[in-house]
Amino acid sequence: MDLTKIVTIAGRPGLYQIKSQAIGRIIVESLIDGKCSPAFAHDRMSSLEEISIFSVDEDKPLKEVFKCIHDKMGDKVDFDYKKASNDELRAKFLEVMPDYDQDAVYPSDMKKVFAWYQMLMDKNLLDFTEEEKNEEAKPEGEA
Repeated sequence: MDLTKIVTIAGRPGLYQIKSQAIGRIIVESLIDGKCSPAFAHDRMSSLEEISIFSVDEDKPLKEVFKCIHDKMGDKVDFDYKKASNDELRAKFLEVMPDYDQDAVYPSDMKKVFAWYQMLMDKNLLDFTEEEKNEEAKPEGEA
């Protein structure tokens, strides 16, 4: 699963897929409504590949968190994260990532992670079969 072409842009809702690049700007497509627009060098963009979630030991890359959500909930988030209380969000996030740093990860972060996961699943941009094949291909005794 390659999340390098999926970005979040500060001040804009949702996620965007990079379509093309030019000098000083990129063209992105909104995953919410499919509209294309430019994003400039001064816009604060983060690739989902670069984002990680604080945990007790070491930070966990977002793609690993998505894999944990997929393992626990499947293709659909099994609760209404938009209307969930902070306690419900914490309980669900604890199910998918038991070692998350409870002081550093806020309910708003959890809501974003669940929303991003569902948006990417709805657009068929997350593929977990590659990881499953790699795990099956490893000889026994190797980690």
